[in-house]
Amino acid sequence: MSGAARAGAGAAAAPESGPATWRARLGGAVGGSLFHLLYAVEAHGRANVPTRGPVILAANHTGYLDGAFLHSMSPRPAHFLVLAQTFDTVVGPLLHLTGQIPIDQKVGDRRALGQAIEVLRRGGVVGIFPEGGRGPGDLSQAGRGVAWLALQAKAHVVPVACLGTRAAGEHADAWPRLRSRLVADFGEPIHLTAPDGIPGRQRLALASEQIRATLAAHVADAAARHGIPLPMDVPEGLVNT
Repeated sequence: MSGAARAGAGAAAAPESGPATWRARLGGAVGGSLFHLLYAVEAHGRANVPTRGPVILAANHTGYLDGAFLHSMSPRPAHFLVLAQTFDTVVGPLLHLTGQIPIDQKVGDRRALGQAIEVLRRGGVVGIFPEGGRGPGDLSQAGRGVAWLALQAKAHVVPVACLGTRAAGEHADAWPRLRSRLVADFGEPIHLTAPDGIPGRQRLALASEQIRATLAAHVADAAARHGIPLPMDVPEGLVNT
């Protein structure tokens, strides 16, 4: 989400028609069936996701299947921000069909932000990986895109721990072994405390750090509770996905 953070620092994103909700609903139903067939999946805390209104699912990112897995485990149809180049691969048509949103992190992608805002303003759900790419998943660093979208759309932010999609010692491109345990743990919504009446950039910075710290704590707690450690050894830094 580094591209979203850069765009968010400037003017508001231009209005864009967001992807249809039925696409995300279809993807969630089909994906859920496949994940239950291929893996030992668990979803915890789904009741923490508000049943109505705009919601941002902010998750840690360690493995290639994180987006598809969380999209399938979400209790509501979700539209995830996915790197634009992924839409040029063999899974591109599937991403389009299921209503995912392409984003170019190399620039401030106003089109992607516009689509995300439209989804949120109609009361939908957007999924984001604040770390910007696959890595250790401990949220030691994060972009400001989640906070910008939340403040713009007055959306709830739900921290999500994604666990098991990459084992310790495996490369960031590795897929989890079949029938291995995958866990999605949805935390309580974050109530942003950045006060009004301060400069916009300062308010964005405060909200961003609150989200990063809360998500980091939730991921650490969930990893300990479920007994699934994070893959902390990333030899070449973050890997985009």
